[in-house]
Amino acid sequence: MAPDTAPDKALAGRTAVVTGASSGIGRAIAEAIGGAGAHVVLGGRTQEAMEESMARIKAAGGTAQSHVHDVRTVAEARALVDSAVKSTGRLDVMVNNAGVSYPEPIVDGDPEHWRIMLETNILALLVGSQAAVHAMRACGAEGHIVNISSVASLNPASGVYGATKHAVNCINESLRRELFDDPIKVVTIMPGAIATSFARNFDPAVLELMVSSMGGDTAPAQFTPGGRLSDEALEHAQQTMSEHLCTPEDVAEAVLWAITRPAGVHLASLVVRPKKDLTL
Repeated sequence: MAPDTAPDKALAGRTAVVTGASSGIGRAIAEAIGGAGAHVVLGGRTQEAMEESMARIKAAGGTAQSHVHDVRTVAEARALVDSAVKSTGRLDVMVNNAGVSYPEPIVDGDPEHWRIMLETNILALLVGSQAAVHAMRACGAEGHIVNISSVASLNPASGVYGATKHAVNCINESLRRELFDDPIKVVTIMPGAIATSFARNFDPAVLELMVSSMGGDTAPAQFTPGGRLSDEALEHAQQTMSEHLCTPEDVAEAVLWAITRPAGVHLASLVVRPKKDLTL
């Protein structure tokens, strides 16, 4: 077996929580972890989409449940972890994936957008990580906390969104050190440009490039800033711009690889980026 391939059902008997699992990267991570044998608790805002993912997980031989919630509400973020522990008595993997971006210039930015980014990208991740540590300690899990950051965190001038991801990296490293004496590993995943509905809030110049890649008269409607992007449109954009856009599955594979390494190996951080970078 190739060293970068997780053994089949390597996560059997484990329980995982994935936030932002209604679409995109979160959906791909949940399905990959479920396919590896874990019981997955999907957290998100869209029940129908999560039900579709649960069906795919079950078809692959895994088990799953969903939990509609708002990660920005502390009680609801904690309740997501509680629901996982209640269902199986344990928690082994926590993936804080939910995130949002409003890439506006600071001088023209909307403070409400800043608040949403701070609460979603930082507060929810902090609450989820804290709840996960308590749950993992209670059941004696050799756990993994996977926090999704961004390559924007590597750019010192990446705006308010980038600032939230700088904070994520700082939180992750601080938590990793706090847990030196625990059998719990903290993993930072930093994706580059990914073909997901997250792209709806890309910089207008990036969005225009994606629009032009679609071709045809329907492209502008499919890529209206702030609007949800269809799976078909995203798939076409990724295929057309394969050197500029990774897929959600690329990130999911990185997560799965990181959490299935031998006990003595800790992959503290991974960057997943396309061959040619887009400016985020």
